[in-house]
This record gives sequence, structure tokens and C-alpha cells, in this order.
Amino acid sequence: MNILILGSGGREYSIGLAISKEKSHNLYFMPGNGATSSLGTNINIKDYEKLVSFAKDNSIDLTIVGPEAPLVDGVVDIFRKNSLVIFGPTKNAAKLEGSKVYMKNVLKKYNIPTAAFIETSNEKEAHEFIETMNLPIVVKADGLCAGKGVIIAQSKEEAKSAVSDMLSGTSFGDAGANVVIEEFLDGYELSVFAICDGENYKILPAAQDHKRVGDGDTGPNTGGMGAYAPTPLVNDEIYKKIEERVIKPTLKGMQQEKAPFEGVLFIGVMVVKGEPIILEYNVRFGDPECEILMPLLETPVSELFYYGATKQLDKLNIKIKDEFAVGVVMASENYPYSSSKPTEIIIDEIVDEDLKNNSHISFAGVENIDGKLMATGGRVLVCVGTGKSIKEARDRAYLLCGQIHFAGKKCRTDIAYQALK
Repeated sequence: MNILILGSGGREYSIGLAISKEKSHNLYFMPGNGATSSLGTNINIKDYEKLVSFAKDNSIDLTIVGPEAPLVDGVVDIFRKNSLVIFGPTKNAAKLEGSKVYMKNVLKKYNIPTAAFIETSNEKEAHEFIETMNLPIVVKADGLCAGKGVIIAQSKEEAKSAVSDMLSGTSFGDAGANVVIEEFLDGYELSVFAICDGENYKILPAAQDHKRVGDGDTGPNTGGMGAYAPTPLVNDEIYKKIEERVIKPTLKGMQQEKAPFEGVLFIGVMVVKGEPIILEYNVRFGDPECEILMPLLETPVSELFYYGATKQLDKLNIKIKDEFAVGVVMASENYPYSSSKPTEIIIDEIVDEDLKNNSHISFAGVENIDGKLMATGGRVLVCVGTGKSIKEARDRAYLLCGQIHFAGKKCRTDIAYQALK
């Protein structure tokens, strides 16, 4: 197939890397990054109508959308209108991530377990609700905020201040014009991904992400500093509850909303006393979770996405390797506080066969400048290790980290600690 991948991060690189190992496809990335050009061809066509023309001219058989913004913009609708095969939700279905208010109301309407909440654009109403709540209090901006629109307030004053900053436009501009205020759930968090075709779904191994910048979950939230899968904190009973109480009613509900859900349903789950409660939905793979799930798939990745995009998932028997994967994000010096100056990445030659065969790099915030690979983004790359145990996979991921050098590099040293403690 000729395959087009939209996006430029580690998520898109890892999808491309998995597909490139199938050996039989031509890959294009829009816009890609400084390393995706080694897997296929980078193109730079931001206008969706012009992208449609490119897809037709180059006989693109499948387009895969990585990030949320093009989905919320309606890229899927535009491609489908032109009879092109594209994997991802329509603009209406993407509202599950594009609007936290919409998402919470879908959960409520279809009796899907979630935290008690109100949604409002009225500051007085928000402050009055906060007064009735126990601490801590969760405040969320309604729109897309690149994973940063959630505040966990430790006092009622902090919660009120967060609401006021969001509603005034100070924090997140238009994305904060509406807010969701909800109870804090005390449990452990899981990232669960279901590949959906509107009616059918295939569930992937549950992962755990590490959001905070520092060891021991300290410091500010980031886009994610590492992840591992499958996590031993989930069992068959929890998977079954997620399928019966969450995935099935969501797919049925979205059909009733006349917005059938196709693509990746990313379910943020909090497990409280053995019960899965839904924190949020996203409508695409998490990053860095995608980087660790791709190497665990025995089923060809292109097949999984093609069957999902053409409503044939019921015909696919998905196979997962009996392995674990751990991904460690290497970030630039000032991440997540501010941007860092570009710096060259030096990668040592890996001579250890075991490491060579059971680890790889997924590149994210990198550019090719004058033939040199440069770290230019906040999250620069992800070192992924696989193994028969979480410890083996983690050890390989960190060994790989030791082979990579750039000025100011930083990473957490405790990825997967929940599973190993």
C-alpha cells in the first residue's frame, strides 16, 4: 500500500517504524520530522483540500491521522467526501476530545462511570460548586490544550483561581471559555486503547503513562515522560468491566448521537477499589503510549488500521506478542518550562546484539539541519526496550538511553516503578 501518516511526533514515527518493518509499503509523512525521512518521504501540505489532491495523485491507499487537532478540524470528513480511506474519527465524533463538556455529557447520558462534575461558563456558579466539594478539586478547560488543560487544585482558593483564569481567557484562551469541575478520584491510572470501526473494536494491552517531569511523580505535568505496557495492575475482570461498561455503551451511544466512533478511542481510566471510572476520552493514540504499543503488535499495524478504516475489524484476529515494552522519554534541557536551543544528537554505535534486537529509538522533536540530526523540540525522542519481563524491557530502554547524547538531555530514572516496586 501507499500510506500517508499525518503528524510529526514520536507517535507518528513509531507507527511509521512499525509499518516500515512490514517491508511492502511506501510511506509518506505530513509534515513528519527530521528522522521520519529515513522511513519514507516527508511532505509539507497543510491545506486539507490540497492534501486530498496529493493523496489522489499518489494513489494513497490509507491515511492514518496521528494528532488530535486535524481530527477536530474535520480532516477525516474531507478525505471521506473524496472517497479516500482514512483512519480516524469524523469531526463530530472527535468532539469526545475536542470538548470536555461534550465528552462528560456523553458519559452521563449513556451511564458510563465517571467522576461527579458540573460544566459551566459562569464564574459565580463555578465558585459556589467548589465550596461544596472535598479536596483536591479537578478543574479542566473545555477545549484542546495539548494535554495541559487540567489543574488538580489542593485548596478551594487555588480551584477558584484556576477557574477564573480559564474563564477570563488568561490560561488557555478560547479553550477555557467553558470549564468542567469534578471530584478527584483516588486510585491508580491506566491508559486503555480500543481500535474502533463504528461498531466493532479491538482492545490493546493497558499501559501506564508518567505525566510529571521528575522522578517519583514530582514537578509539573508534561505530555508524558515515559510509559510501559502491559501493566500488571489490570486483570481480566477490569478489562471485562471496561469493555461492558465503557467501550460497548460508548460505541452504541455515539451511533445514537449520529457520530459513529471510528479510530482510536483512548480511555483514561482511574481504578478505584477495583472499579474503572472514566477520567477522559481522547480520540487518538497517547504519546508515549503509542511508542510502546506498536512493538507489541504481532498483527501487521497497517492491517489493523486499514480494517479499522474500512469497517472490517470483525474479520481481524488481533495478535499481541507475549512481551513487555518500556519507553523512556529523553527531553530537552528546559522542558516543560520553555524551549531549548537546538543541539546535535550523537548516537553511539550499538554493538551488543541483545540490545540491538530488543530496543529502538522513536524520534519526536528532531530536525535534520545541514545533514545533522538536531534536538529541536521539548520531548526529543523515546528509548523503547522490549523483553519477557517489565524489568528486562526497562533495563534495555535505559541502556539505550546511555547510548544517546545531546547537550542538556534529561529523562526520568524511574519509569515503570509502579509495576516494579
